[in-house]
Order: sequence, then structure tokens, then C-alpha cells
Amino acid sequence: MRHLKYFESLARHGHFGHAAADCGISQPALSVQMKDLEEILGAPLVERGARQIRLTSLGEAFALRARDILRSVDELGDLARASHSPLVGRLRFGVIPTVAPYFLPQFIGAITRHFPKLDLRPREAVTQRLIEDIMDGDLDAAIVALPVSEPSFHEEVWFQEEFVLVRPVRDAEKPVPDSEKLREMRLLLLEEGHCFRDQALSYCKLSSTLPRDVMEGSSLSTLVQMVGAGIGVTLIPDMAVPIDTRSAPVSVARLASPRPSRTIGMVWRKTNPLSDQLKHISEIVRRARANAPERTQG
Repeated sequence: MRHLKYFESLARHGHFGHAAADCGISQPALSVQMKDLEEILGAPLVERGARQIRLTSLGEAFALRARDILRSVDELGDLARASHSPLVGRLRFGVIPTVAPYFLPQFIGAITRHFPKLDLRPREAVTQRLIEDIMDGDLDAAIVALPVSEPSFHEEVWFQEEFVLVRPVRDAEKPVPDSEKLREMRLLLLEEGHCFRDQALSYCKLSSTLPRDVMEGSSLSTLVQMVGAGIGVTLIPDMAVPIDTRSAPVSVARLASPRPSRTIGMVWRKTNPLSDQLKHISEIVRRARANAPERTQG
């Protein structure tokens, strides 16, 4: 199992140094382990280059089987954890960047009150990376915008939230533009890879490849600060308003109906032995969200 774990990491990273760091061992130790594995198999798994490695044809096939085996071993551990009531042990979950800073404290607080012995291990990444990590067995579940439309995943809806328009404070008294007017304005967007970027483009009926005078930011907070500097306007989810707009000279406006919105929830593999427990967690989150005090906004 140790050989499989080390080889899978090497196959994934394509680099001895990166794989060694991932496994928590030295690079020479990893090299020795890989030579041992090749001697056991009687055939080479990797072609070693000066800067990177390349898998042999056997190595590519072996990597796929190794991932399946390691995932099955992880699921045995999940099966044992699922037998405990209340849930204990480690829970590895991902969360997208446009949710993490705003909802994670509420989520963790609600879950730890019900499962005090649960070891929560959050990881922030864009949706596509989280999907890959779930499929590879590196995550148990992920908090994302739904749907992800992955046939092997179970999707649990938690709540819906609207998008709001953020514009310079000097524009607070101006009429709120509709989607057609927004197409004519300088719209500030998140970088490619963020699902919220695609949702904003969809509302404005803009193509992601359309050449426009668009500026990008790495976070919603950055976009709001750019709006405060008078560079343009942006859309942000409702949950981001109290945090990201408090330190910038901006105004927040509700868009005309039908207002753009997104659905937030959790996804996991249908075969995950923790599926019943994850459904229980989802019910806890929905109740906590429903009981949270409502905010009023200007």
C-alpha cells in the first residue's frame, strides 16, 4: 500500500520533488521506493528525465489501477466511520472561493455543534478541481453552486441566493440597469475557472470569448475594491455583501426581476459510504440557514 500511495502521487505530480513533498518523505527516499516497486513488478513504470518524469505504458495503466485501489481502501475507512453515531473522524470537504469566506464559519459552527468529535478538513478550490478531487477520492464532498451535472455524484440542495449589483457610491441614486444596459458597461469579472464568472456572463447574455473591455480579479473582494475606485461595476452573491462592501465606497442595488441567482449545496460520490451521514449534515445546514436572522440591505 505504501508503494501504491507513493507511485500514485508521483504519477499525479509528474515530478519526484513535488511527489516527495506530497508524501512527506525525501526525494531520494521516494526514488528508492519507486525502484523497489519496479523490481517487484519486473518492469519500469517511469522514464526519468532531467526535470520531469514520464510514465511508461505500463505505468499509465498501473496508475489507474492504483488510484482505484487507494480509493477503495479509503472507502473501507469511510465505512467504519459511517458505523459510528454520532459521526467521528476526518471529513475532507471542498468549498468554492465565492462561498468559503462568507459561509464557512456558519457551516463549521453548525456541524461541530452536532458532531464535536468530527475532524473537519476544508479545502478551497474552483469547482472543476473539487470535482476531480472527489472523483479521485481526495475529498469526501464539496460545497458548490449546483448543478454540477456529474452522473456519479449525488447533489443535495441547501439554499438559493440572489446576485446584487455593486457600483460606485456616486451612482447610488441612478436607475438600476437591466441586463441589456449592463452589457454596455465595464463589467468586472472573476478570472476564468470560477463558476460565478460564468453565471454573471450568462445573466448579461455575454459570451466568455467575446472581446470586451473587461477587467478581471482573483476574488470578489478585489472586484468590489475596483468598483470603489471607479473602474466599473460588478455582480456579487448576496452572502458577500456584509463582508466585501463595508470597506469600499460602493452602493448595492437589487436587480430587476427575474433576478439572477444561484443554488448552493453539497455534492459527493453516490458510492460514498458516508452518504447517509452527509445527508444528515445537509439537513443540519438547511435548518441552520433557515433559522439564521435575516439581513436588511440598502
